[in-house]
Order: sequence, then C-alpha cells, then structure tokens
Amino acid sequence: MTTLAAPAPATLHPGKRLPGDLAIWFFIMAEMLAFAVFFASYAFARARNVELFNLYQQTLDRNAGALNTLLLITGSWFVVLAVQAAHRDDSKAISRNIGLGFLCGAGFLAVKIFEYGEKFGAGISLSTNTFYMFYISLTFFHFMHVILGMVILSVIWSQARKGAYGSKDCNGLESGAAYWHMVDLLWIILFPLIYVMR
Repeated sequence: MTTLAAPAPATLHPGKRLPGDLAIWFFIMAEMLAFAVFFASYAFARARNVELFNLYQQTLDRNAGALNTLLLITGSWFVVLAVQAAHRDDSKAISRNIGLGFLCGAGFLAVKIFEYGEKFGAGISLSTNTFYMFYISLTFFHFMHVILGMVILSVIWSQARKGAYGSKDCNGLESGAAYWHMVDLLWIILFPLIYVMR
C-alpha cells in the first residue's frame, strides 16, 4: 500500500516564506521591544522638559547623524544585493557586497566615535543632564548593535568566500541580513528622534 507524503510548506505557498531562521526573528522582536521601551522613556522625559531637550539637542552634529543614516542605508542596500546574488548563485557578488556593507558599518562607527570624542572631550557624561543621559545611552546601545551586526557580516563574508551560500541554501545569509536591516531601521527611528525632532 502506497502512502502519499504531505507536501512541503514551500510547495503549499510558493514564494511565501520568512527569510532566515525563525530564531533570529524572535531575537529581532525582543531587541525592537527593548528599543521601543527606550524610545518611549525618551519621549516621556522630553515631554516633561521640552526646553532642556530642545536646547541641548542643538549641540548635536546633525550632519554627522545624517551621514551615519546614509552609511547604514547604503550598507543595507549592499546586504540586499548580497542576498539577491545568493539567489542567482553568484558567490563573488555575495562576498563583495557583504564586504561593502561591513565597510559602511565601519564608517558609521568612525563617525560615532568622533562624535563621542567631541562630547566626552567637552566633559559631557551620562550625569550632565537628562538629555545627554538619553543621547549617550541610546546611541551607545545602538552602537553596540552595529558592532554585533559587523561581527555577523564578517562571519557571513568568510562563509561566502568558501561558497557556503547559494540559491539552495542562503538561510544563514538571510538571517544575518535581517539583523543588519533591524540595526538600520532602529537608527532611522533614532536619528530624527534624538537629532531632529523639536
């Protein structure tokens, strides 16, 4: 007697699947929830002392913040190109674009270190006032996420050079890409919130 095997989920809904591992999406949701709490706390504190926040917000370098926004968006674009390259089995393009995404992340860190150097050199710290407490803690929390994203990209780059990713298996690449896009998205929220909105 012959038994029919149930079709795989991919055949039930062709082209409709969550990219990467499910575990990375749980991790991303947890991280975004943590940032949401931070953002809500910032908004609450700002609403209670608008004048102080507006005054010290003007001491931030908006051009540096805008440059970092451009760097992260460009980095995400390169990561998208890497995933697309995996789907067409172009391993050289995968490693090249992941490398370029990594360089964009490094550029972000360099700009942020310059900003921190300026502020710390002027004697500013977490205890200076409420605005700087939020500015330093929020941006540093994000800074650490960029570093983790770059570690992930470096692992992906190393694996891509060994031909680990292709149209039949790009799960690890997609998981890393999802994390990198989260880092980008969080900065797109953080930049106007901290640097721009009055």
